[in-house]
Amino acid sequence: MKAQTSKPVVLHEGEGDATWFIGTLMTRKAGATDGVGGVAFLDQLAPAGFGPPLHVHRREDEGFYILEGQVGFVCDGQTFHLSPGSWALLPRDLAHAYKVRGQQPARMLTFTFPAGFEGFVNELGSPAPRRTLPPEEPPDVARIASVAAKYGIEILGPPPD
Repeated sequence: MKAQTSKPVVLHEGEGDATWFIGTLMTRKAGATDGVGGVAFLDQLAPAGFGPPLHVHRREDEGFYILEGQVGFVCDGQTFHLSPGSWALLPRDLAHAYKVRGQQPARMLTFTFPAGFEGFVNELGSPAPRRTLPPEEPPDVARIASVAAKYGIEILGPPPD
């Protein structure tokens, strides 16, 4: 697959647009606006106990590579546990969610193929004034569902237990 840019894209630790997104810190490393439209690449820090709602992507496949922490996933009726060094690829059109297990945050690399998911992150989130987890606040479920629909993401239910 030929890259869409003729220049290398290099970002180091602490670089990339940082966004507070539904209780997590998402740092965009690559996306559609970077000339690499085939993939969005996000470095995600999620607090202990965090889990997005059960949802399905209609436009992209989603992959997770765990760097730190323990994460339980549910996808298409299957459950599995990922620890550092584990990878999961969740194809589009399969309902899925995850939950950070244990007492420590999880850090994971999130990939979506093709790019575009980062637009959802940017629209729903807010620029992070610092590269830390955001203050805790209850999620605005109606807003999440409304913005998600614009990006081909359907919210199906609460996060897994």
